[in-house]
Amino acid sequence: MIEKLKELSKDTVIYGISTILGRFLGFLLVPFYTNIFPTAEYGIYTYLYTIIAFLNVVYIYGMDAAYMKYASLSENEGKKNVFSTPLIFLTVTSFLISSVILIFRDPVIHFLNVPERYSFLLYYILGILVLDTLALIPFASLRLERKAVKFATIKIINIIINLSLNILLILYYKMGIEAIFISNIIASGFSLIALLPEIKEKMKITLQTGILKRMIKFGIPYLPASMAAIMVQMIDVPILRELTNDSTVGVYRANYKLGIFMLLFVSMFQYAWQPFFLNNAKEKNAKEIFSKVLTLFVLVASIIWIVVSLFIDNLAAIEFFNGKSLIGKSYLSGIYIVPLILFAYIFHGMYVNFQAGIYIEEKTKYFPYITGTGALLNVATNFLLIPVWGMFGAAMATFVSYFAMAIFIYFVSQKFYKIKYEFNRVIPNLILISAILVVYYYLYFEGFLTFGVKILMLVSFLVLAFALGILRKKEILRAFLIIQSKR
Repeated sequence: MIEKLKELSKDTVIYGISTILGRFLGFLLVPFYTNIFPTAEYGIYTYLYTIIAFLNVVYIYGMDAAYMKYASLSENEGKKNVFSTPLIFLTVTSFLISSVILIFRDPVIHFLNVPERYSFLLYYILGILVLDTLALIPFASLRLERKAVKFATIKIINIIINLSLNILLILYYKMGIEAIFISNIIASGFSLIALLPEIKEKMKITLQTGILKRMIKFGIPYLPASMAAIMVQMIDVPILRELTNDSTVGVYRANYKLGIFMLLFVSMFQYAWQPFFLNNAKEKNAKEIFSKVLTLFVLVASIIWIVVSLFIDNLAAIEFFNGKSLIGKSYLSGIYIVPLILFAYIFHGMYVNFQAGIYIEEKTKYFPYITGTGALLNVATNFLLIPVWGMFGAAMATFVSYFAMAIFIYFVSQKFYKIKYEFNRVIPNLILISAILVVYYYLYFEGFLTFGVKILMLVSFLVLAFALGILRKKEILRAFLIIQSKR
């Protein structure tokens, strides 16, 4: 089992480097934007990218998951058919959807409530969507074949191009938020060009209807499921915008993005986890391995949570480059939502972990019900709490939905693929985080959350973690040995 965990950790490190570096470079745009754009303009940019996120689900409709499923089962020449069929079909449908949107441009703009002065950005939005859709299957192929270095290189260069163009176009050409979309479309174009050798190697001009039908049948549940997942992640933006204003949305999402410190960990785990459990499902001790993975995931996530939650406001307030800060000073009023967002991401990671059984047993039809329930809870909680708590209500809605989805998918997955998880360690870990969170908010809103108190809370967390058996000396030493062996 140790060797299998090492295999997962190796892929996680490679994907993690690309994910951490790529997202970190992208995250540098948050202080850049928030120290330049007014909160309302940043809110508009956030809203438009929310639209991209929702449309991206429509363009993809679960074909990436379907490809990875059937490509992992095919051999030799069959792999080209499995690669080519979804790629060709996605190409046709992406151009078709874009054409329909352009034909009905004015009603679409009106429906989305996009301010007239920003309506021209629709053309950039559609270009980004088409390019990213065409790169979907080639990127999935790299993941499945464990070509993590190539995957990472393309992703990192994409982010560097995006970042560089943002700085150039905003600082020197004063293009405002239009520069963000221009930079994105050029970076997406680079990724597709970089993937052309992969496409050329595996592409056949063929559309296998049998393969396509199976893929659509497998992947189509991902359309409502993915739409619901995006609702969980981003429906707070249009609802908060409707109930408040663009400025509040800007402050909220800028601080929401400080959750990147947990999101990075969850994302790099997710990239490695799906191919890992698909390729190891037939191992004799697979379930034991999967159980241990959950324990280790929650353990590492809890350490990230306590450190970031306690000290993110201190970090965000540090001034650099002539009074600039991690996020613009006009955005710091929303910093208190970060610990709740980080906790929500832990449950998102658990949700990702529990997906293994549903994938392995091909029970993807349950995804729409699970994520749909999470989305409904998110919408309801947003409408219920935003009028009372403002942006904190939106953050609470995110937590409620991720928590519910993790619980629901656990029970569904256990029904078809029962795994004996180490809940004697996982649950005390989550309870400890919850207790610290309650204390944190009490002290924060009462004005008692000093730096010294934070240090005391950190020490208390570690002491209790060892006392409850959450942290174990042997596992820590083993982790150091694994890390040392990679040097």
